[in-house]
Amino acid sequence: MKVQADLSKLSIRRAVKADLPRLLELIADDDLGKNREGVGSDEACYVEAFDRISADSNQFLMVAEMDGRIIAMQQVTFIPGLSRKGATRAMIESVRVDGYLRGQGIGHWFIQQAVQLARERGCKLVQLTSDKKRIQAHRFYGSMGFVASHEGFKLQLEN
Repeated sequence: MKVQADLSKLSIRRAVKADLPRLLELIADDDLGKNREGVGSDEACYVEAFDRISADSNQFLMVAEMDGRIIAMQQVTFIPGLSRKGATRAMIESVRVDGYLRGQGIGHWFIQQAVQLARERGCKLVQLTSDKKRIQAHRFYGSMGFVASHEGFKLQLEN
């Protein structure tokens, strides 16, 4: 049974290292991430990655909490650039909402928090990528005004 979320109880903050196990749970609570990530892992790669993100002023690893529990996460990267007259872009990645709370407006609210942060940082553009298999996510982002304007490419450097 789905629990109805009370959006007035949501808050955001920057993730701290103690959040790492919960963040890995959220990343793996997903068709694509479940076989790729190490939930409950004590692998040093996750701690090292978290430390690099935390030390970089152009990174904001954001969590949403409700009643003291992390229920969503996303990473916002600020990218200074020369194009668009020197515009800074915000790149949103790793958007996850706890499975039992999906479909209740939390994702919409959470993306709006990232967009507001981008505005506060002076960004002229917010962009994100979404795996081609995530058709529902594409509809969701489109409903928020995001436009599928580019074709993305990746080059896998390791297995």
